[in-house]
Amino acid sequence: MDIVDKSTFNNSWYNPGGSTFKRYTWYFVNVLVFINPLVPFYGIKRKLLKLYGAKIGKRLIIKPGVNIKYPWLLEIGDYVSIGENVWIDNLGKTTLHDHTTISQGAMLLTGNHDFKSTSFDLIVKEIVIEKGAWIGAQSTVCPGATCRDHSILTAGSVATKDLEAYGIYQGNPAVKVKTRQIV
Repeated sequence: MDIVDKSTFNNSWYNPGGSTFKRYTWYFVNVLVFINPLVPFYGIKRKLLKLYGAKIGKRLIIKPGVNIKYPWLLEIGDYVSIGENVWIDNLGKTTLHDHTTISQGAMLLTGNHDFKSTSFDLIVKEIVIEKGAWIGAQSTVCPGATCRDHSILTAGSVATKDLEAYGIYQGNPAVKVKTRQIV
């Protein structure tokens, strides 16, 4: 017996873009090259992301174990670093501006569900990580959040709303604990 009546689930409006062929081939490329810890080569990963429609700047470092849902919804600026085991669950557009760091195990989640609806409707909202922002290890950026210029989301924290420029945020939900001073 199913706990959830699947006939009431409503996400029929959602289309991630890309052809069916593109989505299926990306699935295998993602598993074999990106999630696979035995493929440490940045160059091939950059080329594959571009081939699948991602907009990529120069000097992207993308470590092993990174899981990317849909590269054609991903825009990455210059000098960006994405650490081991990062999950970019980008059902919607995800933008990483120049000089951003996404530390190991972090999650960028653009999708959620409307728990108030009996049909548990899908909700998709864009995520933006602005210039110089740092997303700490094992932290989560939730749908619709923008991490402003040079903000920091500390390890294990959860951004459920926008982070102010130069703010350092901690906790679940993340709250501002101090202002970042860059010398």
